[in-house]
Amino acid sequence: MKLGVHLVNFDFPGGPAAIGPTLARVGAAAEAAGVDNLSAMDHYLQIAGMGIGDVDTPMPEGYTTLAFLAAHTTSVELQLLVTGVTYRHPGLLAKIVSTLDVLSGGRAVLGLGAAWYEREHAAFGVPFPPLAERFERLEETLQIVHQMWSDDDGPFHGKHYRLAETINSPQPLRRPPVMVGGAGEKKTLRLVARYADATNLFARPDTGPDQVRAKLDVLAEHCAREGTDYDRIRKTVLWAAPVAADAEGGKAFTDQLAGYAAVGIEEVHVMPWTGDPVGFIEGLGGQVIPRLKEL
Repeated sequence: MKLGVHLVNFDFPGGPAAIGPTLARVGAAAEAAGVDNLSAMDHYLQIAGMGIGDVDTPMPEGYTTLAFLAAHTTSVELQLLVTGVTYRHPGLLAKIVSTLDVLSGGRAVLGLGAAWYEREHAAFGVPFPPLAERFERLEETLQIVHQMWSDDDGPFHGKHYRLAETINSPQPLRRPPVMVGGAGEKKTLRLVARYADATNLFARPDTGPDQVRAKLDVLAEHCAREGTDYDRIRKTVLWAAPVAADAEGGKAFTDQLAGYAAVGIEEVHVMPWTGDPVGFIEGLGGQVIPRLKEL
């Protein structure tokens, strides 16, 4: 099983001046530990109620953060988990991810979802349409990025987006894998089957792998209807709980993950909740990653 580290806390000792140096050390630690994927949240404001901070706690812009990490890493995949479809025009989003891929040597992943955090939209004056419309925009965005990462540079005419041309130069070095985040059975998992290379579901210690297996069964049904090879979809989970990266905690965590591997999960993303992501990653390298590689 592969491991991703999802950065959610940027409130480091030393304040904003420490964010850059700390992230540089995060990149070095991740590669030394054998981490496969580094991701960050794509939010304008920190999420109040997560136990990390309030809306005025530091939250750097996502793709700028990934560009910085690209300069301080050489092998890990880089993505946001996940980009809200409302945050950037889809043509611009395809251009941003293409640029990240080129500058990182072909390591960009596009994580995409329907968006949910209404407060930050209001705060920044960004339109927040109803849920049904956000899903319509999500599907059109998936269509647009696929077109922009192809030989077709013609127009795109959708219900919500109209592009006169889909010119995209430079093209990414590899077509960035597309991950759709969310567990909605009627819409989200259908979009995974139709357009995506990976799915990202939530997992917690109090739920267990059976709930994830049920979602994967639904995804398999959508894949059958869409004519998609279910086996090519990367199955991932975001572990929505703290992980103790010491000997005892690492063993307990990987013992839990064995059940998820058994139902088909190939990659788990974990979060350093504290302000010491470097120490957290170093602990993962010693206590968690070697055990995960055996699952």
